[in-house]
Amino acid sequence: MTTGSSKTPSASSTSGPATADSGISTFKGQDRALRADRLGTGGLLLSVLAATAPLMVVAGVMPTAFAVMGIVGQPLLFVILGVVLVLFSVGYAEMSRHVHNAGAFYAYISRGLGGTVGSGAAAVALVAYSALQVGIFGIFGFEVSGLFATYLEVEVAWWIPALAAALLVGALGWLKIDVNARVLGVLLLIEVALVVIFDVAAVADPAKEGLSLHAFNLDTLTGAGIGTALCFCIAAFTGFEQAPVYAEETSRPHILVPRVMFLAIGFVAVFFALSSWALTVAAGPSAIVGTAQEQSAGLLFFLTESRLGETFTDVLHVLFVTGMFAALLSFHNVVARYAFAMGREGLLPAAFGRTTGASGAPGTGSLLQSVVAVVVIAAFAFADDKPTGDPTAPVLHLFTWMGNIGALGVTLLMATASLSVVVFFARRGAARAQAWRLATSVIAGVSLLVIAGYTVKDFDVLVGAGPDSSLSWVLPGIIALAAVVGVLQGVFLRTRKPEAHARIGLGNEAFQLDKAAGADS
Repeated sequence: MTTGSSKTPSASSTSGPATADSGISTFKGQDRALRADRLGTGGLLLSVLAATAPLMVVAGVMPTAFAVMGIVGQPLLFVILGVVLVLFSVGYAEMSRHVHNAGAFYAYISRGLGGTVGSGAAAVALVAYSALQVGIFGIFGFEVSGLFATYLEVEVAWWIPALAAALLVGALGWLKIDVNARVLGVLLLIEVALVVIFDVAAVADPAKEGLSLHAFNLDTLTGAGIGTALCFCIAAFTGFEQAPVYAEETSRPHILVPRVMFLAIGFVAVFFALSSWALTVAAGPSAIVGTAQEQSAGLLFFLTESRLGETFTDVLHVLFVTGMFAALLSFHNVVARYAFAMGREGLLPAAFGRTTGASGAPGTGSLLQSVVAVVVIAAFAFADDKPTGDPTAPVLHLFTWMGNIGALGVTLLMATASLSVVVFFARRGAARAQAWRLATSVIAGVSLLVIAGYTVKDFDVLVGAGPDSSLSWVLPGIIALAAVVGVLQGVFLRTRKPEAHARIGLGNEAFQLDKAAGADS
């Protein structure tokens, strides 16, 4: 099995009138390379954080975790998961200094564990991030439909705004990434500001138990629901690991990508820990579970209205929708870049490995994700068998099913990437120099596998199905199927097209292989 370093072409293979760097950008045209220098630290950080959808987590994920699992210590869970993901990012960030590829996860895994395993990881990443993005359309459509009914007294089926959003997101996906970053940045900053205002209001006007820190006590993490709560909470972090996807579009990827990952994890862990604590303060630690069960997804709005008034709560409802739109756009951009990287390296048709016009965006990959979104939304709309439509179907099915499929896939990718980091540096003879980073990767990898195990074990709870429901194995089976199909594709390429197999995970370096092959012929 080849190592990452052995895949890199030698300097002699790039001989000719152009330099190695110019060969990367000019071979067969600029359209096979993402445009560099489009994102700085701020733009990259905002693009990554938008995927975490802060307001959606506070208003949707946290109340569900309190209500379904009955775990008061949710704030402490965010702190613990933050530590685990920091440990994961130590090795992941070091890897990002050596590999700059829009295929991120699968590129790293390919460099450490070989192209065949990398091919399986590519398929899992494409399915997982697509599922995460498409699932949000369900709750987005549901909320927009509710806004129309409440403020305009107009009944609109959930799938109409969902389809409209899919088309708008698809159009934005064709624009320059820095334009997308500005859109995401504005929406993100507004929703973060609103949540912070609620946090301050909760602290200023706590329930009868006062500013209790009970939610940070270890004894709040006991009970059968702890494993499932971990699954819910780790899904809230999804997004920070996307920074390497944009590595080719940053000015100094070896510096900016690690910096943004640590900034993102630190922000998410602190922000979500404080915000979930604010919910316990506002309702009272002894009452938070019962209140969440009573109010469900309306918990945040219920607690806000009594402190900040009806007008602020109305604004919060509207910004809840725009925050989800930001997450949709962020995930869309990630899927488009994974498709681009896979097309460039022969794991998808070559048409996907092209950028579009002056924008330099991966247009074909963007179109693919738009088509997938429209088809899935249409399928769920068609399956809604009630004459007037079931308003909870998109939330309970589309959102929860797809969201948990995606979260499982990303968790497994992180665990595999942790192993890949260890193998990558060991094979390069750098195990001793990188010993502490490899140790953190092992700890993180084992922790992530435990969380993935709980996710599979409790999948029926996560998707609201009965213990005997076929959904408990069919839905996680989608990730398993993607991995098997991807590995089989890798085996096929290794056997029948070894030159294509050798390209897996190379990214821009594949241009040098193409140029060398052209020169030899």
